[in-house]
Amino acid sequence: MSKVIGYAAHSAKEKLVPFNFERRSLGVKDIQIDILFCGVCHSDLHTARNEWQNAVYPVVPGHEIVGRVISVGANVKAFKVGDLAGVGCLVDSCRVCPDCTDGLEQYCDGEIFTYNSEDKHYGDNHSGKMTYGGYSNQIVVDEHFVLHIPSNLNLAAVAPLLCAGITTYSPLRHWKVGPGSKVGIVGLGGLGHMAVKLAHAMGAHVVLFTTSPDKVVDAKRLGADEVVISKNPEEMNAHAKSFDFILNTVAASHNLDVFTALLKRDGTMCLNGVPEHPHPSPSIFNLIFKRRQIAGSLIGGIKETQEMLDFCAKHNITSDIEVIAMKDVNEAYERMLKGDVKYRFVIDMATLKA
Repeated sequence: MSKVIGYAAHSAKEKLVPFNFERRSLGVKDIQIDILFCGVCHSDLHTARNEWQNAVYPVVPGHEIVGRVISVGANVKAFKVGDLAGVGCLVDSCRVCPDCTDGLEQYCDGEIFTYNSEDKHYGDNHSGKMTYGGYSNQIVVDEHFVLHIPSNLNLAAVAPLLCAGITTYSPLRHWKVGPGSKVGIVGLGGLGHMAVKLAHAMGAHVVLFTTSPDKVVDAKRLGADEVVISKNPEEMNAHAKSFDFILNTVAASHNLDVFTALLKRDGTMCLNGVPEHPHPSPSIFNLIFKRRQIAGSLIGGIKETQEMLDFCAKHNITSDIEVIAMKDVNEAYERMLKGDVKYRFVIDMATLKA
């Protein structure tokens, strides 16, 4: 066991506060990582405040982890002490189901998330039976779920790639976005800004949909070829039946019909955002008359996440971030709710040790 310090929520109504706990002893396939940076995801807030009604307290959030290896188990092959390493949303899965053998561990029924999941490495009566995340100075993770971090990128700005990056990369790849594709991105937040960058790098014609006219300049800076104000019917109608693929990153309930009407025959809109309340039921006519699809996508598997990191290294893609001290995470949560960040907070873990 190793003693660790982090920040935890102890109830849905309490702020995150310093929290001392233990990480498990290093197993033969484990890697111990000194955490340098951890991104702040909206899922962290949802879980800390029990908005998904599944929090087991105390909760130590954080699944966008970049650090350096400080110890490896006897059977670890792919990492050595001193290597840069990353951990995303998953730290384990069953390893044997069709999802796992296909490299899609995120769809495994036995997936173990980086925080707020039952940790099979502990017995039922152990005080640390739930996984604790990256708002801490160290983490121990099985080698299979540890990623190689490119050394040519800003490490703090890499951290959000481990959730926001792969969450948008995976559907873009699955639906074969590339040169000749017309792609719509709905929303310009933590996910949306990554989707614009990635789709642009893949060679697509990228159209950003936003309700905010003040985001036009920034969207084009990030790689959007066009920006449409979605509240303007004329602008929307100008793109009717023209999109191959739309990635909808908005995490608020809204009318999907205005976007499905923009899809070509056999076009797909993929939902990434998880709203607090269900979307209004979409029009079936909008779907059946052009054989359109509404789909969903969840983060990505480990192999694909590494592929995404390598793609970002090649194209010099990182997240636009604001680095904060650990003590400022509660303020960051409030600012995140107001959309007051461009476009992702990242915690400098050196501030936790100070």
